[in-house]
Amino acid sequence: MATSMSGPIMSGLEIRGPIEPGFEEILTPEAMAFLAELEGRFGPERLRLLDVRTKRQALLDRGHRPDFLPETRAIREADWTVSPLPVDLLDRRVEITGPVDRKMVINALNSGAKIFMADYEDATCPTWTNLVEGQINIRDAVRRTIAHEDPASGKKYRLNDKIAVLKIRPRGWHLHENHVLMDGEPMSGALFDFGLHVFHNAQELLARGSGPYFYLPKLESHFEARLWREVFLVAEEYLHLPHGSIKATVLIETILAAFEMDEILYELREHSAGLNCGRWDYIFSFIKKFRKDPAAVMPDRAEVTMATPFLSAYSQLAVRTCHRRGAPAIGGMAAFIPVKGDPEANEVAFSRVRADKEREASNGHDGTWVAHPGLVPVAREVFDAYMPTPNQIARKRSDVTVTAADLLAVPAGPKTEAGLRNNVAVGIGYIEAWLRGQGCVPLFNLMEDAATAEISRTQLWQWVHTATALDDGRVVTLDLVDRVIAEELAAWKSRVGAAAYAKGRYADAAALFRDLVASEDFTDFLTLPAYERVVAEGA
Repeated sequence: MATSMSGPIMSGLEIRGPIEPGFEEILTPEAMAFLAELEGRFGPERLRLLDVRTKRQALLDRGHRPDFLPETRAIREADWTVSPLPVDLLDRRVEITGPVDRKMVINALNSGAKIFMADYEDATCPTWTNLVEGQINIRDAVRRTIAHEDPASGKKYRLNDKIAVLKIRPRGWHLHENHVLMDGEPMSGALFDFGLHVFHNAQELLARGSGPYFYLPKLESHFEARLWREVFLVAEEYLHLPHGSIKATVLIETILAAFEMDEILYELREHSAGLNCGRWDYIFSFIKKFRKDPAAVMPDRAEVTMATPFLSAYSQLAVRTCHRRGAPAIGGMAAFIPVKGDPEANEVAFSRVRADKEREASNGHDGTWVAHPGLVPVAREVFDAYMPTPNQIARKRSDVTVTAADLLAVPAGPKTEAGLRNNVAVGIGYIEAWLRGQGCVPLFNLMEDAATAEISRTQLWQWVHTATALDDGRVVTLDLVDRVIAEELAAWKSRVGAAAYAKGRYADAAALFRDLVASEDFTDFLTLPAYERVVAEGA
């Protein structure tokens, strides 16, 4: 039986979420004391850096454009490398990502991928239950005791003898954990996710020949990487971990971080496991940062592929930067998923994934991401053919030169009602699932998570607020968006059936989506107001 919402106060932290059976094994007094140490030391700096983000955005709104930093030129020009990689991070040719629910954790670890990134961020709706049960699931996976029986089918899930290496993606610096308060204020979601995992599992992982490995999302500067480094150093000292045993791959998924790749690697050089091209958040970030500039309007979401020049430049710059520093550069997510019952559509999806991975491997990436176990063999086949060695770090790509103008080049392409309509349909479909506690969902043969849904939402905001014209001459107005929202709500009812529609959150999702698009003040992340709603509903 759970405790009340006003849970125990431990080590200066007040737990506001219910303590369900088993939660007390994660939320121990010792673990909470560690979280209090992290939040007390680093919470104020996190908030200061978020304020810096706001000030940088104000400059961008006034027309300023980013460039490589003159004050860190010496770091970019100097010869240095990151610390050597652990043995189990040398070969990362295929990585799979997904949420932290129990069946997904087992399937991903068994998928044949080299790495599984268990995601507390874009693929997980951060309800209290999802987060703490996720910690339980990961704890059990680390100790290889995890098991699951599907209540509907009776199918039993167990770990294979050979499983993927585990990496954890905590939430970004911008997200709070409203169920744990310090001095009456929500603590950092990132520190909550990181702290509980490293506290409970770091020593066990090291004893098993691996280590506490992380992905760090949505960094916007090397100062934000420096904060993570300081967190790692304190965690290693507090928990008596070997210096440098915590390793982290930084997702370059903001346009501002793309100008500071060297500096980010330098800040984390003792803890670095390279960089990853988080393409979907990167596209979202590009639109968001230049949202008020009519000259920075992108075409339909489907037209913005890795073949576009600004994304190709970003990919190749990441490879060149990482390899010069002895670090791996991991490619981005293939959002396509297998299409059941339609062999022709399935082959189209697989061929697109294959072409995407061939591009990455040719550029020199040392591995790639997929979102579905069915795509692991496709990606692995490509990287086995292009990369017979564990990685391509020896391939320095000194032939690559990328300028600020290359990174900031806005792609050309059509802007159509079909693109607008797809943005609305995806936005409603994803937010509807999120409000029900689901952080990633297959929609229209793609795996949508917060990053992909953000592109749809942000693009519509920009089209409306810059009075963008579609190719047929119509200006995208809020009236047009309202009409399409009404039509797409009806389409969702037809797709899922009246009963499922009535049980779902489609009208709520459409209202939130509409509010986000209509608001004069752009909301930095759709998950912020969505999180407030699920917390208010007791989730």
